[in-house]
Amino acid sequence: MAGATVVGALLVVGAGAAPRGEEPAGDRPATRAQVVSRPGPGQDLAAGIARTQEHLRKLPGDWATWAELGMAYVQQARITANPSYYPRAEGALKRSLEVRPKDNALAETGLGALAAARHDFAGALRHGQQATKLDPYLATAHGVVADAFIELGRYDEAYQSVQRMIDLRPDVASYTRASYTWELRGDTARARAALEQALAVAPTTADAGYALFYLGELAFNAGDLTTAAARYEEGSRRAADYLPLRAGKAKVFAAQGKTAEAITEYRAVVNRLPLSGYVAELGDLLAATGDKAGAEQQFALVRAEQKLLARGGVDTDLELALFDADHGAAAAALTGARRAYAKRKSVFAADALAWALHANGKYAEALKHAREAVRLGTRNAQFYYHLGTIEAALGQPAAARTHLAQALKINPHFSVRHAADANTRLASLGGLR
Repeated sequence: MAGATVVGALLVVGAGAAPRGEEPAGDRPATRAQVVSRPGPGQDLAAGIARTQEHLRKLPGDWATWAELGMAYVQQARITANPSYYPRAEGALKRSLEVRPKDNALAETGLGALAAARHDFAGALRHGQQATKLDPYLATAHGVVADAFIELGRYDEAYQSVQRMIDLRPDVASYTRASYTWELRGDTARARAALEQALAVAPTTADAGYALFYLGELAFNAGDLTTAAARYEEGSRRAADYLPLRAGKAKVFAAQGKTAEAITEYRAVVNRLPLSGYVAELGDLLAATGDKAGAEQQFALVRAEQKLLARGGVDTDLELALFDADHGAAAAALTGARRAYAKRKSVFAADALAWALHANGKYAEALKHAREAVRLGTRNAQFYYHLGTIEAALGQPAAARTHLAQALKINPHFSVRHAADANTRLASLGGLR
């Protein structure tokens, strides 16, 4: 429990007031969102789901196991990038509530996780808060609440929910969320410390691989290719089937100029896990090599996948807005970004709206949201690249030089598509010697 005390202290200090110049994360495609919620580590869920289904055939009144099955389906959808698991999850969770309509915190938690997976963060918050009301000691419910608060841009409340989760259960899930809250606030040292604690308590090789992946991401996003490569490699040794680790290695290869190796790794990943972020990164890399046809094939796949997700009930407005703004669909980007921002005032939504406005020539309005995106102090090179580019378009060369230089200082390899442009723009503004 000593580790929980350390991270708890880290979370409490400054949690009530984020530093000025703030911004949270996204993934997350690389809108982490992705990843914002940081779902649990990968594992062989298929066998567990089969066993659970067999158990429920024998004991169909087991409401707790119905809830567990629903959660497992949510996780399987994330691991396989197959949204067809979401309706199955919903069915299992509703069955749990039919069997036990009252005092069913497990089903409410599962419905919250399902809503978050579909990017309905208001719904996730509603279900998560209902679960914590029914069972204040259910750590996973506090995790659902924290994830929803983060995506809704309610950061101080998110920090408090993560702290409560750690107090109840200091494990991989809570420590990785703690890490993310510090990363959003620009404190990468504390973010790294929390991930190291997650690694120290990881009960399985899969959990260890999960923690090592995010340690690699922290290093890569800081421009430290050597450490990133080492973390991804160590993670792959421990959890060979955890495909995000291979995607991480592909990013490192691309940053090192090892384009053929990067393309090979990306193709291996997207053939098994065709997440839109990975597909778009492969497309951008192919475009950079001059393979326009290959790139367009990947970009078409991104749009097809987004439509598939939308049919599965997933709100894709934010992720598709950034993609469209970068890939010649400015009007669609702005429509989607405005819808996303209306629902979630996160720093990632602000950044996407700023970039979509820039793509449509609405520079003054774009600047307002680009500044909003950096309000937490998040060390996100893309945010500062967008801000500097918008300032340059508005004829503000001094501010543009400052922020473009900041983007490249944070991570000179932040984007196959945009890093070179950041250097070119900065040079044109007299920012390089």
